[in-house]
Amino acid sequence: MELTEPQIQRYSRQIILSDVGGKGQMKLGKAKVLLIGAGGLGSPAGLYLAAAGVGTIGLVDGDVVDLSNLQRQILHSTATVGMSKVESGRKTLSAINPEIEIKTYHQNVDSDNILPLISQYDMVLDGSDNFSTRFLVNDACFFAKKTLISASMFRFEGQLTTIKPHAGYPCYRCLYPEPPPAGLVPNCQEAGVLGALAGTMGILQASEAIKEILGIGETLADRLLIYDALEMKFRKVRRPKDPACPLCGQNPKIKNLSMDYTVSCTI
Repeated sequence: MELTEPQIQRYSRQIILSDVGGKGQMKLGKAKVLLIGAGGLGSPAGLYLAAAGVGTIGLVDGDVVDLSNLQRQILHSTATVGMSKVESGRKTLSAINPEIEIKTYHQNVDSDNILPLISQYDMVLDGSDNFSTRFLVNDACFFAKKTLISASMFRFEGQLTTIKPHAGYPCYRCLYPEPPPAGLVPNCQEAGVLGALAGTMGILQASEAIKEILGIGETLADRLLIYDALEMKFRKVRRPKDPACPLCGQNPKIKNLSMDYTVSCTI
């Protein structure tokens, strides 16, 4: 199957890159990416994945658009306040690129529904801002052997990493074995977040996803990228595999999703 003339025109600036080309563009067109959350991180990530021509994008979110979301959740607008985030997101992404498929799931992820969801996709982008969801998504992607691009934000700082223990790299629990005790870390309403930071981190997620799809560049699978927006500094730290990891270590304690995952808030 070859690219059509309209596709060549739409993606021309991308196709002329030697690391992409026509074959790379067709890889993007066949790719299926699931976004967990259509909020601050899922918005910019979804926009750029759609614009890049990723063929199938799934949006999972059980929330509706609120006026307080609009400072950072750029998939949505004042006109869609009160609409489900996945429907609002579908309208925006389809307007940018009507030739791709947008699948929507107006629900929150839990231990019962997450594996059937991610089994339909090649890759998962986690756009949640609470530890319980991050651990659930990490564990599910581990059991399903799906690559996970995970980003997080706190006030003026963002973190990003790629997680693919099925390829021999560490999982999220190698960095954080267990969620922190309830109340130790302020939630999103208490801590606040710079709207532009969400844009930066979501775009970085999209960039990493595109690299993984195309098989180009240097992976973040063994590193953690930390961005300080106030100091305008990026730094990378090594994220080694933990032999004692309760999920992917030599003697794992977690063997399924039967544990309790309590979801708190979304961004």
